[in-house]
Amino acid sequence: MTYLWEVNLIEIDRVSKEHEIIRVALDSLGCKLNQADTELLARQFTEAGYRLVSPVGKADVYILNTCTVIHIADRKSRHWLRLAHRRNRNALLIAIGCYAERVPQELAQIEGVDLVLGNEQKPHLVQLLEETGRLGRPLSVQRDSTSSPHTGFRTRALVKIQDGCNSFCAYCIVPLVRGREKSLPVDQVVTEVKHRIANGYKEVVLTGTEIGSYSYNGVNLKGLLEHILAETDVVRLKLSSLQPQEISPELIRLWRDNRLCRHFHLSLQSGSDSVLRRMRRRYSISDYLQLVSLIRALVPEVAITTDIIVGFPGETSAGFEQSYKLCQKLEFARIHVFSYSPREGTQAAQMPNQVGDRVKKERSQRMLALARESAQNFRQQFLGKTMPVLWEKRSGDGIWSGHTDNYIKVYTRSNEDLTNKLLPVKLVELFNGDGVWGEMNI
Repeated sequence: MTYLWEVNLIEIDRVSKEHEIIRVALDSLGCKLNQADTELLARQFTEAGYRLVSPVGKADVYILNTCTVIHIADRKSRHWLRLAHRRNRNALLIAIGCYAERVPQELAQIEGVDLVLGNEQKPHLVQLLEETGRLGRPLSVQRDSTSSPHTGFRTRALVKIQDGCNSFCAYCIVPLVRGREKSLPVDQVVTEVKHRIANGYKEVVLTGTEIGSYSYNGVNLKGLLEHILAETDVVRLKLSSLQPQEISPELIRLWRDNRLCRHFHLSLQSGSDSVLRRMRRRYSISDYLQLVSLIRALVPEVAITTDIIVGFPGETSAGFEQSYKLCQKLEFARIHVFSYSPREGTQAAQMPNQVGDRVKKERSQRMLALARESAQNFRQQFLGKTMPVLWEKRSGDGIWSGHTDNYIKVYTRSNEDLTNKLLPVKLVELFNGDGVWGEMNI
């Protein structure tokens, strides 16, 4: 995601001229929590007097919110920073986020990078840049009345409810870069949801590192959802990833309220109990199967998506086949496939029996093929049905795309502006390899 901002500045280190318009670009890699953090930064720039402009072009200040969950994320972070520097060698280049938290010295050595900040400093970025003179304070708050400060977030708002993780799964670097679990106050979350609704959002996604562990003054995730549903006019409320051990029948029964999106992202990671134990996951395959059956019994037409890691240390051919066959059996709406990537400082990085890259690639390709087949089969079930679709954006060829509440991507063609409209659509055929074609009368 990229967001471009401009502001009338008094001064800026290295790139300033008095009263010159300075363009600031924000890029985000990785998870929904990172996206939520980037969205918060975008709002902070707006509220400080910065103004969103489009399309994205050459920036005077470039800020990358980095990810480090796997080695590919590290590589992308480095590539994007170098690319930004090549685009404009005079730009102020700033790296923030999880990679910046884990090994700031690596990013600081990249040519052109001026500032590296970890996750604790991220929420204070605007203030820090202004106080250190890297950004001058705007002369006044000037906004274009024809553009919303929330452009780019007009249909789906990401609201952070907690951060950090106490689980320390054997493969995961996240607890080391995000810290221990911290939940936001209930009133703060509810107020944030109300704020997003007031700004026109139709869908709110609750996100965090481990949202199922939410706990604030005796209120758990179920209690938080009850507060939001009772105290706000949210149209659609969606949860990001959950861990199987965090879900109870009482929580699932809240989905009787049709404002809750019928989509559960439940990380599986492996279909082998022995691999799960080595991963330090806190559930068994039997637990997972029972949970999926319960969700499908209580939430009709639900989409269940998952994550799978292939090539974890000690994963045998038989262990991989267990994962493959379990994913076949569970008929996921989507499977996110990851090849195991050793992260320095994690327990798994020191484990014996590391799986070779060639084997990991072969297993990943097989699982990806199954993921495509499984996703298509899920979408196929809904052809001929009419479902509400929240329309999000239009491509250059006049085709709109949006999503049902159970995570089906829908396309249609319309001359009308469908942005942020929730409309009934008949799903008629598979389309574009990742969704279905819809027809509607408006």
